[in-house]
Amino acid sequence: MIAVTVDRDSARMISHGKSGVAHLAMNGKTVFEIGSITKVITALMLADMAAHGEVAFDDPVAKYLPPSVTLHENGRPITLLDLATYTSGLPRMPNNLPLGWQKTDNPLAGYTPDNLYAFFSGFTPAYEPGTHYEYANLGFGLLGLALARRVGKSYEDLLVERICNPLSLNHTRITLSPDMRKHVVQGRDLDVRPAQLWDMPALQGAGAARSTANDLIVFLKACMNLNRTPLNKALARLIETRRPTPLAGTDAGLGWFISSDKNEQIVWKTGVTGGCNTFIGFSPQNRRGAIVLANFLSRPSGGGPVDGTVLDIGMHMINPDFHPGDLLLLYR
Repeated sequence: MIAVTVDRDSARMISHGKSGVAHLAMNGKTVFEIGSITKVITALMLADMAAHGEVAFDDPVAKYLPPSVTLHENGRPITLLDLATYTSGLPRMPNNLPLGWQKTDNPLAGYTPDNLYAFFSGFTPAYEPGTHYEYANLGFGLLGLALARRVGKSYEDLLVERICNPLSLNHTRITLSPDMRKHVVQGRDLDVRPAQLWDMPALQGAGAARSTANDLIVFLKACMNLNRTPLNKALARLIETRRPTPLAGTDAGLGWFISSDKNEQIVWKTGVTGGCNTFIGFSPQNRRGAIVLANFLSRPSGGGPVDGTVLDIGMHMINPDFHPGDLLLLYR
């Protein structure tokens, strides 16, 4: 595990354990799958493209999909903003994944954008867009595909051009560079067995990015407005726009969650893949942030969702008096 605290003055990193890669210590160059933290990055792409007039937040997502794709909508069209705020009415995952997909080592590798588009031919949302919160990997996967189609590039090319290059995130990618491959961790599942890296061609916008503590420190400082970057205005938009969730005290931003406890707000997101568990978050008031990266899956000692351990640690690092409570109910 690697844990980092970030404030106005410095970033402090500690590590414990092994990366699983022979002769390489766990450090700021170690590469982890960051899972659903990718959703924040996809939302940032949307905000940046909206700032440049390439899309509008209230554009129907259907505008940027192949003409052959039919969305059976409920009440009004699903917009890009609906997708980014978990309020599209789409489910967590599509229902046309192969039988037993969750039990395979690389469960989403064979699920293509065409499979995703085919899902919509037989699906009608139960809720009008903008009216109902539901955590949706499907929604962010669709958002990533739509944004990439808008500019005629792959999702990863868009990631590098719009996010990584402006912020100098040279070790944040989906496709591992030779240097990243040397430093990628060996993940471990709940049974401590070696886990394979996940590929997700249809859902890259939901969870496909890999990154390092060094890159995430740069990203977190930009999110906290500690450094001036070309993306400052777009980053601010991610937490300016909020929609309620069923959990009292927590709103959905664009990609982020924003949780309030007394006079404190914490902006946060976790991520889980087959063998990595991650957290990133910060307090806008106290200008203190935290990153937690683990190459193993575990549950809190009292039970609960896999993300619970890194969430508890990350929140405690930002503010020891903040009580996460039932935040992981947001993922159910």
